[in-house]
Amino acid sequence: MADITTDVLIIGTGPAGSAAAALLSTYGIENMVVNRYRWLANTPRAHITNQRTMEVLRDLGRDVEDEAYMFASHQDLMGDNVFCTSLVGEEIGRLKTWGTHPLSRAEHLLSSPTKMNDLPQTYMEPLLFKTACSRGTQARMSTEYESHAQDEQGVTTTLLDRLTGKKLTVRSKYLLGADGGNSLVAQHAGLPFDGKMGVGGSMNILFKADLSRHVAHRPSVLYWVVQPGADVGGIGMGLVRMVRPWDEWLIVWGYDINRPAPEVDEAFATKVARDLVGDPDLEIDLKSVSTWTVNNMYATKTSNGRVFCMGDAIHRHPPSNGLGSNTSIQDAFNLAWKLAYVLKGRAGPKLLDTYTVERAPIAKQIVTRANKSIDEFGPIFQALGLLDSIDPVKMQQNMDARCENTDDAEKQRAEIRETIAAKVYEFDAHGVEMNHRYGSRAIATDGQMEPAFQKDAELHFQQTTWPGARLPHAWLFAKDGEKISTLDLTGHGKFSVLTGIGGEAWVAAAKKVGKELDIDIHVHVIGPRQVWQDFSGDWARVREVRDSGVVLTRPDQHVCWRRETVADDPAAELRRVLKQILAS
Repeated sequence: MADITTDVLIIGTGPAGSAAAALLSTYGIENMVVNRYRWLANTPRAHITNQRTMEVLRDLGRDVEDEAYMFASHQDLMGDNVFCTSLVGEEIGRLKTWGTHPLSRAEHLLSSPTKMNDLPQTYMEPLLFKTACSRGTQARMSTEYESHAQDEQGVTTTLLDRLTGKKLTVRSKYLLGADGGNSLVAQHAGLPFDGKMGVGGSMNILFKADLSRHVAHRPSVLYWVVQPGADVGGIGMGLVRMVRPWDEWLIVWGYDINRPAPEVDEAFATKVARDLVGDPDLEIDLKSVSTWTVNNMYATKTSNGRVFCMGDAIHRHPPSNGLGSNTSIQDAFNLAWKLAYVLKGRAGPKLLDTYTVERAPIAKQIVTRANKSIDEFGPIFQALGLLDSIDPVKMQQNMDARCENTDDAEKQRAEIRETIAAKVYEFDAHGVEMNHRYGSRAIATDGQMEPAFQKDAELHFQQTTWPGARLPHAWLFAKDGEKISTLDLTGHGKFSVLTGIGGEAWVAAAKKVGKELDIDIHVHVIGPRQVWQDFSGDWARVREVRDSGVVLTRPDQHVCWRRETVADDPAAELRRVLKQILAS
């Protein structure tokens, strides 16, 4: 007999685990989340928060979205990535990032009702955890996962209460492993991985110091400091990251992974901070130091039977591109509604197989992109002349040469500008963040061809209602002037039908089929004199079906089916598609 029973047991309270708990509780699913520590995130490791993640928070409720914005550094403060010799020293160049370039900002505004921001994990994780607990999640801190055994009916998990030293067992129908990059759940589940752990070494130095006089005139999240001949890190590239403007900072400094991790004591940390800031007398309030490894590994299968893994447990990569917590939260958004439908008997278990089919390619994509972004610093180093010698004096001379009045120096200056500009693939890759198109049995394309990307798919998000893509955003208007996004009409744990004048038959069909399948389908007719009107024509331009056609979305706001015009038997068509998607 188990000590505790629940529908879903979640190991880990990070962005993935807490998001899964919050979503499951919102959907009315009993769940329990455990954390081996007595605290939530105690360092601000993840921070970049992209629009798709903010859409998940918005789906959880405007109160959740608003609280995230309240604690976040807003998009304008994310500013330009600055390359310099120190914060006090010479600036080499800068790059508009995170949607702050006017052209990129326009794309962001057209793509989503939400705004990108910088929300450190020390704020994001408590927000998601609090939301989960306030909506019904049972939580236990200082509770460590040890092992699990599954059978046809469920999973029995053994936990260790670290306060009493006693073991307890939890019986659940499903187990979620959100226990980070060294996931024991993934290991015990036998998930297969590609790639390699420990491909590089880094240290974090978290400190407080008022640096506003050095940075307030050029706001940024990331200041890249190049100092040839620095003690650690080879070339001497260090990162000074803004945690809170402009008095809380995190320095990231590399070390040789083939050597033992350095002893980062207070004296060493203070010296590194003073060197990168460029102030030998800087007084810092050192908060913490830690070392970590750069990984390049992803799961090729994200589940085994009743055990599912998410977050860093299945995609292990450096923080490049700011994809970590975002992808983790989006993993949860994909899986939570599927678990809810299966647990409520509204879908067959095979629906859960689509989690691996849909999210494993995303894991591979972001791990590959994040590690590639590290390699893309090489051309900058080459342009600066830092790869032509290991002599610090010569390296500095090579950097200084860009200031000369020669043809070679002019060429070098051009190369520096071009290589810094090319880092847009790391620091403003809107397409990487938003262009997720799923292909699984939970999507019905009916043979419709996927539209080709008209621009670079890593840099630019392309809206489409092609089944598998996230529903396009367009503003709609009510008679009283209220404005709402098409995304707000969908999600919230339900399937949704969007149609127009001439598509009224879809309304009756959704009501009939929803009753048959015991699912609540939201239906919205968009057009003149309807509840929601498309005054700007933006929805008509992106919906890719006629007024009488239909766009069907899943609870995670991804389009799962569309039809150009009304069908001869709308109920039969809707029934066919939903039974396929729900594996029922």
